[in-house]
Amino acid sequence: MIWFLEGQSSQRDIIIGAREALPAEVKVFASHRQDRPEITGLADVSLTEPNDNQTRIDWVIATALENSIKVILAGHAGSVFETARSRFEVVGLQLVTGGMSMTTFQIVDDKSKFTAEAERAGLACVPAITATSAHELVNAYESLATQGEVCIKPAVGIYGQGFWRFKAAADPFRCFANPDSREVNFETYLQAYRAGAERPAMLVMPYLPGSECSVDMVCEAGRPVAFVGRRKQGLHQTFERDTAAVELALKAAEHFQCDGLINVQTRDDAAGKPHLLEINPRYSGGIGYTRATGTNLPGIFATRRLGLTQPDTVWRPDVRIKAITVAVPIAPLY
Repeated sequence: MIWFLEGQSSQRDIIIGAREALPAEVKVFASHRQDRPEITGLADVSLTEPNDNQTRIDWVIATALENSIKVILAGHAGSVFETARSRFEVVGLQLVTGGMSMTTFQIVDDKSKFTAEAERAGLACVPAITATSAHELVNAYESLATQGEVCIKPAVGIYGQGFWRFKAAADPFRCFANPDSREVNFETYLQAYRAGAERPAMLVMPYLPGSECSVDMVCEAGRPVAFVGRRKQGLHQTFERDTAAVELALKAAEHFQCDGLINVQTRDDAAGKPHLLEINPRYSGGIGYTRATGTNLPGIFATRRLGLTQPDTVWRPDVRIKAITVAVPIAPLY
């Protein structure tokens, strides 16, 4: 048996891929802290997780033992469960968190530490200056602005929250009228930054004009065993395998000892050379798209972890996809 704990909304795609690859007699469990039947209802057994982290760990261990579950994928709470790895191992449960130890999470979750370690390891990455005050922010911006366009994002965060491009010609009201553009002039940003007493650490970076590649992969103790790169091309996404961006992502996953279903993001510079942006030690929101290439990453993960025959991969070249929103009927809440 295998259990997928609360993750991104793509937890639904993880369940679908695993269920497709596993024999019928192997039950798929899924759980979430919220009422999300459109996700967990696709599993053979759906459960509701406790909200408190410590209570949740106790509950997961007890429930797994009661139901003869062998493998547990932690989802987006990987670092929480990683702190309790020994408790799972002592009772024979295989816990998959995204990393092999807390070291992975401590480095990759803090993008300033991640950048420093990537540079030390010789992995091409977007250079960044950490700013923790208005004075440091101004100095960082002025240092980089002489080389080209500059951008900023939080040192710790997900989903691209807090990312902005500094555009000198941007109307000061643009960030309010069209926040999805992620463009603001530096003076407007600095004024807002100074209005608060305390701000989180921010990374000030040169803005690379090339496209991003998001590489979804299955890793086992730092070794990538299956992977697909995704790249946005206008309204669509295309896929790749044997490219410089994918190669860089695989090297990064190995260096940072990733383990499980993880995601690495890169961005190309003006010359088309990829640079690391970040590692997410959890599956991405778009991992379900990769099945269109004939590569069932969740199925490969589930079968290999359970010691079963993994699904065949027949690479489909030149696939282009467009995500759409669909309505999913669910049972009423009583």
